[in-house]
Amino acid sequence: MVDFSGRLSPVMLASGRRLAGPAVKEMDIRQAFEQVTAAYGFHGFMVMVVPDKASRSLSQSVVMTNWPKDFLASYDAASMMAGSPVIARLQRSTVPFTYDTELDSRRRSDGKAGAVVNLFVQAHLRRGVYLPVHDVRGTCGAVAFGGDREPVDAGELKELTFVAGYLFSRLSDIRERRPRTPGTLSRREIECLHWAAAGKTTTEMAKILALSEYTVNHYLSRATRKLDSVNRVQTVAKAIRAGLIS
Repeated sequence: MVDFSGRLSPVMLASGRRLAGPAVKEMDIRQAFEQVTAAYGFHGFMVMVVPDKASRSLSQSVVMTNWPKDFLASYDAASMMAGSPVIARLQRSTVPFTYDTELDSRRRSDGKAGAVVNLFVQAHLRRGVYLPVHDVRGTCGAVAFGGDREPVDAGELKELTFVAGYLFSRLSDIRERRPRTPGTLSRREIECLHWAAAGKTTTEMAKILALSEYTVNHYLSRATRKLDSVNRVQTVAKAIRAGLIS
């Protein structure tokens, strides 16, 4: 049994016992994340795989979250990830860090700072923390907690880092063990994966296929879900192994 320390003791001991058993399900992990979210006064959580530099879709990278669906849709529709200083930091560093949307958005150079702030404020996610995590297979991810509370202190950051790493590892184990039944890919999904395998960016694929970048990301995201992958690189690899693309 994992003994969670500090303020997590009364909140997470029950989850620790539940997560120690062999029949742990994704719902158990979700409930544990929701308990941590509430215990620290956050509004929501997000578990994601760190996107590669060619990715333009946050939704495609999300593994589990209780953030509003319309938040993710609006974020991707406005192509906010491309200029995100937070995403850029996750791509180059494994050190946990806090975020403040109003302060971080000032570092954007794409003119979308105001729209980003409005989106996060409306979703009650203006401040929080990002915690880089990884599993035994080398998957690099991040767990985010966001809300309207004051910035976390050093002690809270240490506790959250420990719990995020543990829960991400357990979630990865569950997803690795579950049966996989890939769905049938459409012609457009296969075309997008073909060009992704050839190293083309979303912008280049959009020009080649005469589609919008948003539509290309939609097809790639749908293929990722059908092949039960966590990011674009893994989706391409699975498609090649399955003989869907060459």
